[in-house]
Amino acid sequence: MKNDLINCIDKNKKDLVDMAREIWEKPETSYEEYFASGVQKKYLEENGFKVNTVQGIDTAFVAEFGEGSPVIGILGEYDALPGLSQKVSLTKEAIYESAPGHGCGHNLLGVGGVGAAVALKEVMENNNIKGTIKYFGCPAEEKGVGKCNMYKKGCFRDIDCAFSWHPFDVNSPWRPTSLSNFSMKFRFKGITSHAAQSPHTGRSALDAVELMNVGANYLREHILDSIRMHYVITNGGERPNIVPGFAESWYFLRGKKASDVKSTLDRLVKVAKGAAMMTETDMEYEVIDALYDYLPNQSLTDIVSENMRLVGAPDFKTEDLDFAHKLADTITKEERRNVAISFQGNPNIIEKYLHDDIVDSEDYKYKNVSGSTDVGDISYMVPTAQFAMAAWPIGTAAHTWQACSASGSNIGFEAMLSAAKVIACSVYDILIDEEKLEKSKEEFTKSLDGFNYKPLV
Repeated sequence: MKNDLINCIDKNKKDLVDMAREIWEKPETSYEEYFASGVQKKYLEENGFKVNTVQGIDTAFVAEFGEGSPVIGILGEYDALPGLSQKVSLTKEAIYESAPGHGCGHNLLGVGGVGAAVALKEVMENNNIKGTIKYFGCPAEEKGVGKCNMYKKGCFRDIDCAFSWHPFDVNSPWRPTSLSNFSMKFRFKGITSHAAQSPHTGRSALDAVELMNVGANYLREHILDSIRMHYVITNGGERPNIVPGFAESWYFLRGKKASDVKSTLDRLVKVAKGAAMMTETDMEYEVIDALYDYLPNQSLTDIVSENMRLVGAPDFKTEDLDFAHKLADTITKEERRNVAISFQGNPNIIEKYLHDDIVDSEDYKYKNVSGSTDVGDISYMVPTAQFAMAAWPIGTAAHTWQACSASGSNIGFEAMLSAAKVIACSVYDILIDEEKLEKSKEEFTKSLDGFNYKPLV
């Protein structure tokens, strides 16, 4: 049966590669993914899926096939990143300056899930296999809470487990945890005045933002090592000769657990209040988005690991290896090493340029990936497993022009096809073996330890 799934994906290779290439050529940012979601919906409808747009979220949808239990979710994403426009090239060269680009490989991520879903439908029909497959077209992962907002609209409530994948520089089951992330904006209101004639009558909102940022940087010394704090000033006033009456900063706070981040946020709010007092301005803040850390279900991940070894590494060609070698040489060896070991622990892996192996270790479950994903929210709803497939040269970081270039090349497409096969085979294992699902649910209940999911915002 698994050979049938693999053969089906190979049969549909041209359709899937064309779809991933078209989405790469038409990058769209969060909640603007009308082309990407549209082309996936059309393909799934043509292949016999019932497709429904999520009410109130134009670029979110659910495609469904089958009946009865188990109900298995496949998660897809397709949003691009602002400012990362890039040709499939060995030099940094935008297609359109300041335009978006697929520097996180989401043109591949969603299509891989679509390929798996279509293959599963064919095999289930041909072999009278019961169960329900739901492909979730999820927008706005880069903004942080696309899946959380879909949950608020009723999605994910009836699935038994979920599978996903992500383009990376290595082939590995995703056993590590990830970081919870809170996104918030701090707004200060002061009094405008002529900055030369009467600065004493003004109360600078920009001063408040800058003092807050100073305080936040002193706060770093006294918070957990795992907490990451990033900020930008989104509004600092209009002109130097006007005391700014309004200013705003945008913060991200990340940590291993949502509770850790919330505790740090409470302290950061006090810093902001202090800055307002010092400048005699008014402060208000808004938590815009917040997402949970990723809680990997190791039982499901074991299934993924087995199927990764069955499918094998992506089928890279000689020209792919040559392109990867030259693309990797645009990054220093030390930078490549630091990236490569973030997901697995072998620093010597960078001696190769494309990963041609499957790496897995029990030790990985004790690691933490210094990034955030809204798959974390799903992992607190149902047992969830995901994995990395090598779509970029070893040591290439996400959100870079190099990752964007590789995601539009055959390197990315081969990784996507392998990922589709792994997802399809893993879902098949759950469909035919009830005990595997029950084992994952037992682990899930134990991991939650009485916790009941609710959105952080």
